[in-house]
Amino acid sequence: MATVATASASLSLPPLPYPENALEPVISARTLSFHHGRHHRSYFETLNKLVAGSELADLSLAEIVVEAAGEKGRVAVFNNAAQAWNHSFYWRCLKPRGGGEPPAVLKEKMEAAFGSVEGCKRELANCAATHFGSGWAWLVLEGSALKVIETSNAHTPLTQGLKPLLTIDVWEHAYYLDYQNKRADYVSALIDKLANWEFAAENL
Repeated sequence: MATVATASASLSLPPLPYPENALEPVISARTLSFHHGRHHRSYFETLNKLVAGSELADLSLAEIVVEAAGEKGRVAVFNNAAQAWNHSFYWRCLKPRGGGEPPAVLKEKMEAAFGSVEGCKRELANCAATHFGSGWAWLVLEGSALKVIETSNAHTPLTQGLKPLLTIDVWEHAYYLDYQNKRADYVSALIDKLANWEFAAENL
């Protein structure tokens, strides 16, 4: 069976784009070690075992997500592929000394859709803080307009014809070691101090 070590690059755990301690004090090195090194790694390892020898094995991670979505016989494939993709995207949505003012192209779209940059941040924060159970809050592009959506469990905008710009992981393993049940505090700190608005603008 294929393993992470022998898989194609698209099905291998990507390294974090920064050191494990780079997001402190908002997200601790301990949380990143567990979240990336165990949870994220496990999705890739399981996915490689599930697709080994199948027609999916040569597809990119995003292609596997789309192909497996809604297929009754591929629920496990979808869950692990989507979680692998979502997490790979999530790490790039964060950066040390992030937050602040978004690039002009993104700022204009935020103002058009939400009235202001702060209005966009409030809607994204509320979506992430109030989502019931495990899942994700997303800033997406629908057509030419920005929109905030939530997805449960492993679900992703990739299967909805939407273009993801930025996401916040609200599975408990993303924040519980640092914030326990205070999800709203994690969300607020992430948006204010870690959000990589330059990455979001690039995704436009």
